[in-house]
Parts: sequence; structure tokens; C-alpha cells
Amino acid sequence: MEKGKKWESGSHLIEISSALPPPNKYPFHSPLASNTLVTVDSSLAPISYVCGCSVLFEDSVMRKNWSFLLVFLLMMLYLRRQLTLSLTPDGVALLSFKSAVDGGGFDAFSDWNDGDSTPCSWNGVSCMNISGDPDPRVVGISVAGKNLRGYIPSELGTLLYLRRLNLHSNDLYGPIPEPLFNASSLHSLFLYGNNLSGPLPPSICNIPRLQNLDLSNNSLSGPLPVGLKNCKKLQRLVLADNDFSGGIPGGIWPEMENLVQLDLSSNELNGTIPEEFGQLKSLSGTLNLSHNHLFGEIPKSLGDLPVEVSFDLKSNNLSGEIPQTGSFSNQGPTAFLDNPFLCGFPLKKPCYNSTQSSPADGTQATAHPSGTYPKKGLSTGLIVLISAADVAAIALIGLVVVYIYWKKKDSNSCSCAGKGKLGGHGKEHTCIFPCLVGKSSRAGGEDDSEMEDPEKTDREEGGEGDLVAIDKGFTFELDELLRASAYVLGKSSLGIVYKVVLGNGVPVAVRRLGEGGQQRYKEFVAEVQAIGRVKHPNIVRLRAYYWALDEKLLISDFISNGNLATALRGRSGQPSSSLSWATRLRIAKGTARGLAYLHECSPRKFVHEAIKPSNILLDNDFQPYISDFGLNRLISITGSNPSSSGGFIGGALPYLKSVHSDMTNSYQAPEARVPGIKPNQRWDVYSFGVVLLELITGKSPELSPTTSTSIEVPDLVKWARKGFQEEVPLSDMMDPALIQEVHAKKEVLSAFHIALACTEADPEIRPRMKNVAENLERVGL
Repeated sequence: MEKGKKWESGSHLIEISSALPPPNKYPFHSPLASNTLVTVDSSLAPISYVCGCSVLFEDSVMRKNWSFLLVFLLMMLYLRRQLTLSLTPDGVALLSFKSAVDGGGFDAFSDWNDGDSTPCSWNGVSCMNISGDPDPRVVGISVAGKNLRGYIPSELGTLLYLRRLNLHSNDLYGPIPEPLFNASSLHSLFLYGNNLSGPLPPSICNIPRLQNLDLSNNSLSGPLPVGLKNCKKLQRLVLADNDFSGGIPGGIWPEMENLVQLDLSSNELNGTIPEEFGQLKSLSGTLNLSHNHLFGEIPKSLGDLPVEVSFDLKSNNLSGEIPQTGSFSNQGPTAFLDNPFLCGFPLKKPCYNSTQSSPADGTQATAHPSGTYPKKGLSTGLIVLISAADVAAIALIGLVVVYIYWKKKDSNSCSCAGKGKLGGHGKEHTCIFPCLVGKSSRAGGEDDSEMEDPEKTDREEGGEGDLVAIDKGFTFELDELLRASAYVLGKSSLGIVYKVVLGNGVPVAVRRLGEGGQQRYKEFVAEVQAIGRVKHPNIVRLRAYYWALDEKLLISDFISNGNLATALRGRSGQPSSSLSWATRLRIAKGTARGLAYLHECSPRKFVHEAIKPSNILLDNDFQPYISDFGLNRLISITGSNPSSSGGFIGGALPYLKSVHSDMTNSYQAPEARVPGIKPNQRWDVYSFGVVLLELITGKSPELSPTTSTSIEVPDLVKWARKGFQEEVPLSDMMDPALIQEVHAKKEVLSAFHIALACTEADPEIRPRMKNVAENLERVGL
């Protein structure tokens, strides 16, 4: 039909119009042509045709029954829209978000249909039954990483029960709408990785339950609102990689007593660092203020933060001396780089205090009463006296240095293992790092080591082999090894390990190395002696070694209860529920103590390079013992393939080819997987963090054909960080075997924080092992 077209048949007149009808005309929408407005002139003869409908209306009938027509037409409208009108209000609000997306990944909304009665089955939408409400209500929206292009509609603020809104890693633009914060149940808002702009809405903290706010990597601008102080339950505030400007406001941080993560990096912030940051007692991980325009001195109050907190203050305009109190002692130089006016440890830039007077100092020369000025310089006698005092002071300092040197040399082994019989593992006192406090457990007895000097030995490098004891109390003879029964314990790229039971019933562990290194005997002995000096109750003790042309052996204590890998996963690779939280915490603490001792006290400041559950042995009391440290250097000398002929000991030890696994070590730090990089202690910190995560979660980062898929997590660190970021309940992340230990949940959470700090991707912000051990010691106290 054409607009304005009229048809006349006898006394019938039909007119098509899109304009509003005059008062004496009755408009209605034809259900067969919903975009056509049909009006009937009621002053004309009865109608016999209306828009193709075989409906006859007499004028008199129409005048009397116009209300019937309206009801009829409303029914038509209802029938046309009945599907949309059946959707719940929460679903209608979600459809407004779908409509606000004008490009990108529309497939994310493939099942968001207005014909559904509820949105609870839609992709990315989660619902919950609310008491007193007949329909399930939307509590979560997660449409992340779908390349959506559009804006965030205000209608999402009508979702009164919405708890989690996760729209990160899309291409959303425009401001964050203030009405969004009418969703009063919201506690997690993840909008990072978009192109949002405008200021941070001041009403953002009107949400009483807001705990996680991550708006990083956007284009938000303006000052940080003082209203942030109302976010009293906030735990994570991440505003990095935006364009926020102005100073960091004061007066708000003491209110955030639950804040565990604060990241304001890569903005345009200026001014000084608030002293109040030192009051953030719940903070963990990294306080990141890097890549801004902050100036002034670093507040000493930051030293009051928990010791596990790492600082990242690089690329600012900070000045003055770096404080040396509290948490500052744990920071590496990376935390302070690119601040040209900073000085002091750990930067290699000393601070120089000016001793010359200047007008800025507020000092000036004082005139003599006679009107003259005193002579400059010192008298000859005073100069001689000062010189003599300097010489005496230097001599005294020299004596102190010599005394400390010999004292340290006297306790070079830093031993705190005390004395123990071969094969015996009685209860020993707890020792963390005696070398740091100047104590030695040798008190009450002499060192029982008997080291051979490779420079003075007259042994021929290619001659007949000999068994060399490292400990004086070691009574093991070579003939006993030839007569003893030997059982294979394991084989790897580090050689083959046997359990050998001596004639007196005492078992020892014998590691068989490669047959190379014939011309490197002195180097081999030096390495073995360095390993032999390490004595700690949580480190496997080396007792002796054997060197021959075609046979190299290391003899150490045998630890009777297998290793942590078997204890956690069972011999078949299935998860084991036998380890209580108290046992796991004991294993973690002991391993941390032993590893810290290797880093801080051992002669070579060893880097283990292979911390993993299979290298943490357990005794019958589940005390841990670190094994296999220092072996990489020995393997580089001797090789890892023992002779198939067995050498001089051939009949005593069965031959098995050692295994070279090509599987990636999932416990290795990311930087350790790059060839050609020199090992460092931060690698061990990362590996320990992964082991700690495995103790907490019961999940293994290693893929194994015999491992149940329910406990396989190829990237355990990534999985744990994602769960922590998205605030997955702790009960969903910890080992189900530990859930019944309700009293341990607080301890588990503390250990979780320590594990996450150890597994930071940036090695410079990982803590030292001594700090890790100290923090773990406080767990459970």
C-alpha cells in the first residue's frame, strides 16, 4: 500500500497514512502489515475491506464496539511480542549489553536469545536462587577475551545481585557508567585490557562489598578520587597502565586494612609517596609505583610493611638515600632503578654527605669580638694528634677484621646438624642459618670432617681406586661394599642411585656417576669436599666418595621413607591423602631451612638447580632432606653414563643405563629454561614456590601418563594466580584432603601468599630463601 492512497468501493473508503489520525478517526495496526497505519473515516458508509483483511464492520457496529477493536489489536501486539515479554528483567538488562556491542566477537552472544525465559543458560552468565525471589538472579557475567567492541551500558547497574563482572581483554570504549555501581552486591570488577576512558567514577566505593578492582591497561584519566577511602573491604586495587594524574591522595590508605595488592604503576602520577603506605599491614606481593613521576625521598615507613612485600619504585624521580630498615633489607637493586637522584644500598651508588657550609645550610662564619676573623686551619700539634688517632683506629679495625675472619673460618661449615651416627637420623635441634648469627653447633665437640687436600695428594689420577671417608666416624670399608647387597633406588640424568646394606645392617645410598674425567681428579675432589662440608639437619649428608679410572661413586646417608613426590602422589601417581596439613607445613619449613642454608652458609653458596618433590627425601617422622645438590658440577666432570662393565665395583652394583628425560622440568623458573644463562639462587626460590603450591593444592605441575587428569595442572603457577585473582574460594583450590582441617585455613592462606611471592615472573622481586624460611616459621605460631 502507498502512503495517502485511497480506495473507494460504493460507500466504502480506505485511506493509508503514516500521520497521526484526526480525533474522529480510529487508528490501529494491522497484524498483517505492522508498519502500515490504517485509518477509517467513521462518517462514511460501512467498511467492507481493511488492509486485505476479510473483516466487515458496519459503521454503527464500529461505533458501538470500538473497545473490542482495541482489545483485538492489543492481543495482536501481545502475540507478536510474547517471546520478548517472557524474559526476566535480568535477561533484558543483559540484552542491552549485547545491543551495546557494535563489533568484534558476536559469537560470544550466540545463545543470548530474547526467546528464552531466563538468561541463566547463556554463555558467560551464572545465576543463583535468591530467597524470596521466584526466578534465579544473575550473579556473574564473564565475557572476557572475546574481542568485543562497544561500550558498557548503564542497564547493567540494575542487576542488583550481580557479584562478579568480568569483561577484561576486549575492546570496550567510553567511560565507566556511574549507574553501574547501583549493582550493590558487586564485589569483583575486572575491566582490564580494554580502551575505557574518562575519570574513575567517585561513586565506585558506594558498593559496600567491593573487594577486587582491576582497571589496568585502559585509558582512564584524571586524579585518584579521595572517595577510595570508602572501599574498606577492598583487597586488590590495580590501576596500572592508565593516564591517572595528580598526586597520590593521603588520608585514605589507613582505611584499607584488608588491601593485599596495590599497583599504581605506569600512570602520570606525581608528588610524594604517602607515609601512610606503611600502614598497609595486609599487603603482600609487590607494592608497584613504578613508571610515574613521583619525587622526594622514600618514606622510611615503607619498612614497616610485611617482610614478604617487594617494592617496585623504578622509573620515577625519587631522591635521597634508600632507607635500610625493615622490609627494605629484602629488596634488590631492580626495585629502585632509573631514579637518578637515589643512592645507597642496594644500588651501586654511594651517598655523599656535604661537609662544607653553604647558605642553604643556614650557617655562616662568626666574627671575632675584635672585629677580625679566627685563623683558618688547625695547629700542628692538633694535626699530629688526629693522625695518631686515625692510625690507632685503623689498627683496631684491622684486628677486628682479622678476628672475624678467623672466627668465620673456624666455623666455616656453618654446621648445625650436630653429630650423628651413620644411618641414624635422631631428632635434632631446629637450625635455620647459624652462619648469619655467628653460631656453630660444633660447640661441645670438634668438627668430624676429614678432608683430603687435592693439592697435596700423591694419588695417581689414573691409578687404582680408593674409598675416601669424609667423616672421621665413617667406618665403611671398600670390602664391605663388594660383599653388600645392592638395590636400585632410581635412575636419572644424574646417574644411578643404589641402596646398599652393609654387613652391620646399616644402609647407605650409593650414587654411581659417569666414567669420564680421568684428567680432572683434583677438580673432582675439590667439588666433593665442598659438598661434604655442608651439614644441616634438612640436607642429605655426604659420607665418602670413591674415585677410579672407570668408576666414580658418592656414598651418603640413606633416607628411609622415600621422597615427597611419592608421599603426595603415591607410587602409582594417584593423589595421596595421607599427609595432614601439619605434616606438609613441617616439610615446607624444613625444606626452606635447608635451601636457605645452602644459599647463605654453604662454602660455594650453592644453587641447587633442581628443587622438586623427587629431590626432597623424607624420614619416618616426615622430616625433609634435600638431596642431589652440587651434582651438576660433578656430572660436568665425570659425565652421567656409568660404565656398562661396572669397573672395579662391577660385581657389586647391577648395571642400568641412566635415563635422560626430555620432559620439561615444570618446577624450573621461566628464565632457567633459556639455554646459556648462569644459574642463580632465584631459580631455587621459584622452584620452592612451585613445590609449596603443590603441597597446598595437591596438584602436580608435571604431566605423567600415570597421573590422574584430575590432579594434572601443566602450569600450576598460572592456575593458582588466576584463581587467586578471580577470588576462587580457598576450599576450591586447596587439596580436598585438607578441607576437613578447618583450623588450618588461615595457615594455608599465609603459605599461599608466600608461594605466590616465590613464583613471581620477575626474578628480581622474588624474596631470598632466608626471608622465605623466616616467613614460613611464623606460620602456625
